[in-house]
Amino acid sequence: MNDRQPFFGPGKLGLVLGAVFLGTLTGCVGYVDRGEGYAVSSPAVIEDDYVYYPNYEIYYSSSRHQYAYRDGRNWVSRPAPRGVSADVLLASPSVRMNFHDSPAQHHAAVVKQYPKNWSPPAQKQDKKENRKDDQKDDHGK
Repeated sequence: MNDRQPFFGPGKLGLVLGAVFLGTLTGCVGYVDRGEGYAVSSPAVIEDDYVYYPNYEIYYSSSRHQYAYRDGRNWVSRPAPRGVSADVLLASPSVRMNFHDSPAQHHAAVVKQYPKNWSPPAQKQDKKENRKDDQKDDHGK
């Protein structure tokens, strides 16, 4: 006859250990503030989203609240951009990127498409409004 107790015995300790073990297998559960208190939610995968600032070769991820850029040969992510204030960066031309992984994977192609002095093309509507203003000046109105 075997007198040893099983690892997860029928007692309270076995029940608690079993519940902890089962909880670790099912994954994490998060709490989300919905304005009216907290609600339980299952874990969500957040895709990276990047905006690229060609003049500075800096990417910003709003989901991570991080700036990504090269520091020498390495890529880094930091809460603030290097060498420029966030306000100046935000006022400069930018492009929303369509990739959802590391900028390092796409940077060579991005730099070719959006060189340092890139700016968005002028919108047609602005040109029409400028022509109307020019016509008023020509007619003395």
